Amino acid sequence: MNTKRIVVITSAIFSIILLSIVLITSWFTVDESEQAVIMTFGKVEEGISEPGLHFKLPWPIQSVEVLSRETFSLTFGYDEENGEVVDYPEETKMVTGDENIVLVDLVVQWRITDPKKYLYYSDEPKQILYNATSASLRGVIGSSKIDDALTSGKAQIEADVRELLMKLMNRYEIGVSILDVKLQDVELPNQEVRKAFTNVVDAREEMNTKIYEAEKYANQKENEVEGQKDAIISKAEAEKAKRIENARGDTAKFNALFNEYKKHPDVTRERLVLETLDQVLPNAKIYITEEDGSTVKYLPIETLKQQKQQEGSAGQ
Repeated sequence: MNTKRIVVITSAIFSIILLSIVLITSWFTVDESEQAVIMTFGKVEEGISEPGLHFKLPWPIQSVEVLSRETFSLTFGYDEENGEVVDYPEETKMVTGDENIVLVDLVVQWRITDPKKYLYYSDEPKQILYNATSASLRGVIGSSKIDDALTSGKAQIEADVRELLMKLMNRYEIGVSILDVKLQDVELPNQEVRKAFTNVVDAREEMNTKIYEAEKYANQKENEVEGQKDAIISKAEAEKAKRIENARGDTAKFNALFNEYKKHPDVTRERLVLETLDQVLPNAKIYITEEDGSTVKYLPIETLKQQKQQEGSAGQ
């Protein structure tokens, strides 16, 4: 009797334990910042990306691997330990396309986008990513000039490294996507080289400044010449218009005079002679004389003119 009771109790305990295992291992949760993959007897079945409570067959039939959705940072050439930056100059020493040595650090922002490939297509996906980053960076630096790496060409280098690294990740199929690549530090290997390069950069900047000032001066003088040219042209156009109008006025005056001449040629002729004498000899006194035998008759034109002007002034 006691033996049967022990067997019953043992079976009940085993059933409870088995049921507990089934209940515990049949449900799992996926957070919003996580993604999961379900495996049946070690074979990948499906990926879970929706957050919430999910059901699966109990262990050991099915198991689940949960991975993070967060963005990871891979540092190349340095590392941060306990808040301090540790450099690895031997890893970052590279040769540029114009055969100069530089030290290049960068950081890669990446994310797991295919858990199945990340877990089972490679043994060490992080190491593969690191090696691919090194190869991409060295390849791009090896085809770039030192000036580009140290000055204005950094953005293009970052873009080229990112593009090449993305191609390598697609080829290796490790379930990783590259989000961004940022150069952290690009410098020369020693102080003497840095000083020499700084002198070259300063000389280039001075040259660019001189060129800019020369171009500015040339543009200023060109504008002044253009202004003078426009002024001369405007003056010439005004003089041309003035002469044309004067010629038209002279022509009209001549035509009017010619018409009067045709009506009274003698009077007009004498008038023209008198006006010409007045223009040639403005201070001369003009008298009109007429000889008639022994008596000389004359008409004092200037005296009569002055008397007329005086009378006009007195009348006012």
